Amino acid sequence: MIEQKLMSTRGRTQSMTRFILLAAALVISPCSVARSQPTFTTGIDLVRFGVTVIDREGNFVTDLVEGDFEIQEEGVEQSISYFVGPNTLKATSPPLHLGLLFDTSASMETDLRLARTAAIKFLNTVRQAEDITLVDFDTEVRVGRYRQSDFPRLIERIRGQKPDGWTALYDALGVYLDGAAAQDGQKILVLYTDGGDTRSELSYGEALDLVKASDVTVYAIGFLKNDPGNARLMRRVRTLAETTGGDVFLPLTADPLDEIYAQIAEEIAARYSFGYASTDTRTDGAWREVRVKLSSMRSELDGATVRPRRGYFGPYRPPES
Repeated sequence: MIEQKLMSTRGRTQSMTRFILLAAALVISPCSVARSQPTFTTGIDLVRFGVTVIDREGNFVTDLVEGDFEIQEEGVEQSISYFVGPNTLKATSPPLHLGLLFDTSASMETDLRLARTAAIKFLNTVRQAEDITLVDFDTEVRVGRYRQSDFPRLIERIRGQKPDGWTALYDALGVYLDGAAAQDGQKILVLYTDGGDTRSELSYGEALDLVKASDVTVYAIGFLKNDPGNARLMRRVRTLAETTGGDVFLPLTADPLDEIYAQIAEEIAARYSFGYASTDTRTDGAWREVRVKLSSMRSELDGATVRPRRGYFGPYRPPES
């Protein structure tokens, strides 16, 4: 195991404050200090995206090449600098870092056993992951990062959790993103919760900003059996996932969890990874909308859906005084 720690209320606050600063500088690098305020300069080398393509029959398309894609940033076409497809040799693929946010609050008591079994099956399926970060949360947030060789200890950790306390969902998300920011490669987070946030110091808006500032793809499972009428949670969970190019699942019972996790594992295996050097030289730190389209004329791709993240925050440098 690489890392394991208990996040107290104070620890969560410090961690998320640090990540907020890190997220703001995710694509920038520190340059100098003037009047006791940090000054930043442009540091974008490559904007990286993970993308899945689904045909009109609902099947993943895995045989596309670089020329089949077009990228536009704020309406301006960009040139792809590197491209790795699902069928590319493993040696040339960026490493995969997998995260699992797992709700162990008191409301999970009835279905926790089934949820744990489904999560373990999923983790055992995605064996190409270089490491797995488990964040289990209730009133507190606990995080541990495990290599594949530590898999038995990870399983022991999952099986050993007892349902108790409130639901600090947004704090758990912030803690995960804090650690993921230092990782290089593909980053996939599977978020599982059965209810709305009841404890976090981090607000939903702050959590969404941190997700947008990261390069993590989020797959969210909102198990709403305990509060099926929580329409606001459904919208929030969907926004968190779809902003990153991920997907959301909202089962009313825990029965389809195995099928859902299997679909997520299949989608991870079907992802394309590519990057480009932006032609936009502005340093205003603004959100930049990115669109990824298919340029292929293949008839079987008519009606296909491309699912990328929606954009990223550009670099920021304060105006010269």
